[in-house]
Amino acid sequence: MNETPKEKRGVYSDESAAALRGGLASPEFQTLHEIVKKARQNLDQNDWDYIVGGTESETTLRRNRMALDSLAFRPRVLRAVSRIDAAVERFGRRLRLPVVLAPVGALEVFHQGGGATAARAAQEFGVAHMLSSVCEPGLEAVAEAAPDALRIYQLYVRGDAAYVDDHVRRAMAKGYAAFCLTVDTAVYSRRERDLAKRFVTAGRRRVSGREFQAALDWRTVARIKQNFEIPLALKGIATREDAVRAVEHGVDWIYVSNHGGRQLDHGLGAMEMLPEIVEAVGGRAKIMIDGAFCRGTDIVKALIFGADLVGLGRMQCFALAAAGQAGVVRLLELLEDEVQRCLGLLGVTSFAELDRSYVRPAAPANPPHVLSAFPLLQIEDYRY
Repeated sequence: MNETPKEKRGVYSDESAAALRGGLASPEFQTLHEIVKKARQNLDQNDWDYIVGGTESETTLRRNRMALDSLAFRPRVLRAVSRIDAAVERFGRRLRLPVVLAPVGALEVFHQGGGATAARAAQEFGVAHMLSSVCEPGLEAVAEAAPDALRIYQLYVRGDAAYVDDHVRRAMAKGYAAFCLTVDTAVYSRRERDLAKRFVTAGRRRVSGREFQAALDWRTVARIKQNFEIPLALKGIATREDAVRAVEHGVDWIYVSNHGGRQLDHGLGAMEMLPEIVEAVGGRAKIMIDGAFCRGTDIVKALIFGADLVGLGRMQCFALAAAGQAGVVRLLELLEDEVQRCLGLLGVTSFAELDRSYVRPAAPANPPHVLSAFPLLQIEDYRY
């Protein structure tokens, strides 16, 4: 990686983050695309490409956005919507939004505090946080940094059964609300933005033991469910067949994901996969989803189709790079505002009032790409 000054790589001190938080009465960011623009200004090309890139032709990445943009709302009017509540209850906790900050490796590239900074933002605002096992500073330090956050731990398997069980025990000991296995990375993809530049990300440089992830199968799921009393999530479910098998194994959370278009090329968009999985699960497990969710309207669409939590990956990275903890909190504030306005304009006061009659298929208005949710975004040389 080409070394650049910290202020150009989105690495903010706690002091600067606190100063920005203190000024939120007249915040720097009035729109979500301003957060993305600030992130681009702070990041070098390698770190920017790490966020916005996908695998090979990036078809799956674009289909994620297209699947969301191919749904249009059917609003109802003349309903009293003066009091709108976008909060939900998950894991026995009240969350201000049905959002989880998705697990992203090497968040420390975008802010010096890495996963701890993101967890503190989740705690401050009131959403869930899922920590990646390839994100610093590690599960114990993140738990200590945000003891009151709704925390979930995600593991890439890099060792044998004892390795997995050790991580489950450590997560339970530190009060994580659930344990998650990522199951769509048996083979690491070809991410050509990096390969073409001969660039190796920090996460790939320090990873060993990938053969254990390749050998992962349903026996590990069965063993965890048999031996540990902690809710289990599987991240990377993309078909009704695997969703059914997961609930047959007692999995508590089905995490619908194609890894943000970063693993299998030419897959379906995540939102396109969601309906068949919700139908197959039939209420026997809760549903998370990620994949190009950028706007409040995206969150509303996911909840209409049966998701319980929506994961934010790239948007979390943009916010960290833009302004650290304060940037993530501001991202969530803006999303909350968008969600509340969307609910009100649909004629409802909460997610519980929604059903599929509020949406229908429609042609996308913008060509899909990783940032097509922000048509007003103006960035020189942003190479999406």
